Amino acid sequence: MAYSELIKNFESIRDYVREFYVYGFKSREEYTAKSARSYDNERRRIESWMGDYMSFRQNASGKNVFLSVDSRNVGQNPLYKAFRAKSFTALDITLHFYIFDLLAGNRCRTVREIVSSIETDYLYAFDKPLDIDESTVRKKLKEYEALGLLKSEKRGRELTYSRTEEDIDLESWRDASGFFSEADPLGVAGAFLLDKYTDLHDYFSFKHHYILHALEGEVLYELLDAISGHRSAAITLVSARRRRESSTKRAIPLKIYVSTQTGRRYLLCYHHGLQHLMSYRLDSIRSVKVLDIEPEFEKYLGYAEKYNEYMWGMSHGESFSLDHIEMLVRVGPGEEHILQRLKRERRCGRIEKIDAFTYSFIADVYDANEMLPWIRTFIGRITGLKCNNEYVTETFFSDMNALRQMYGGDGNAVQ
Repeated sequence: MAYSELIKNFESIRDYVREFYVYGFKSREEYTAKSARSYDNERRRIESWMGDYMSFRQNASGKNVFLSVDSRNVGQNPLYKAFRAKSFTALDITLHFYIFDLLAGNRCRTVREIVSSIETDYLYAFDKPLDIDESTVRKKLKEYEALGLLKSEKRGRELTYSRTEEDIDLESWRDASGFFSEADPLGVAGAFLLDKYTDLHDYFSFKHHYILHALEGEVLYELLDAISGHRSAAITLVSARRRRESSTKRAIPLKIYVSTQTGRRYLLCYHHGLQHLMSYRLDSIRSVKVLDIEPEFEKYLGYAEKYNEYMWGMSHGESFSLDHIEMLVRVGPGEEHILQRLKRERRCGRIEKIDAFTYSFIADVYDANEMLPWIRTFIGRITGLKCNNEYVTETFFSDMNALRQMYGGDGNAVQ
């Protein structure tokens, strides 16, 4: 296969960028078990977009290639460049410029007029012109109309096509587009708007900037389309560890969740085959095909709302049983910010005042183990921790004992 910067299958690029260049844990030898040529072509293609961000690490297993991005110095997510590299045919690009040239100046033309003008005004100059028929032009016009680039109007028995007018002052939206492109889950739309400017100013920088998830833009768009249209969807998944594909023939996408800790995004859906709610990481979804309208969408959405009452993360276990957890936190004089943290960061449950300096956080969640990272942020102020899931308390106190052995202490840090 000859090397080209353009791509036909975005999924292969998403795999290479995510697994190899971002995570950076595989050497060339590990990744080229099937085809060294495919790897070399993909590597050169990605380097052409993101060469300024590529780094190398040499270890015993070989040279590892990865992306290194300092969010303080990057005004726009470099991974958006992958969306601009879709391949096209000679006919695609030829029709694109011919059609828009013919419709310039607010002119309206029918399909037959466009085909006739292409033949008489453009193709006559070539010794071996492309074979362009009316059916091909009609399909291209409908494609552009669906994209909002053209509009159609009935004139007698025929449709006339014209270019849509751009009457939006994008200059006044420049800053909003810049922020949207980096902060919104579908920020790639903002990135394409910014392409209209030749002079860009990087006004924004982010402390926690999860650029990798830009690669899921197409998947996220299809899921949001299904949710907004109350439609079911066929979802193809791929195992992150074994790289095996599986499919859900019919699911009802209900909600999208974004982790504030990792930036990972999750789909909550109702699985028709299993007849219960399921959650999938978006980076494990290979493709989404939106299906028919789901007449009982509101019923399944109600299941999701009920499920949300006991969520901490996205794990629910096999039986959807609840873990009951209680944590006692000491809030000393002048430490009102600790109480504010409890109120602000709790995702469910309630807070009760025990005495002047002690508060109890009580919650029922599907998987209390997911709470441990948050619970550990209160170390030094926790005076009691109980959970009917023994694994949670055993893990917590085991960690505390390991810390005590490592750093010492008076034995009263955890009661």
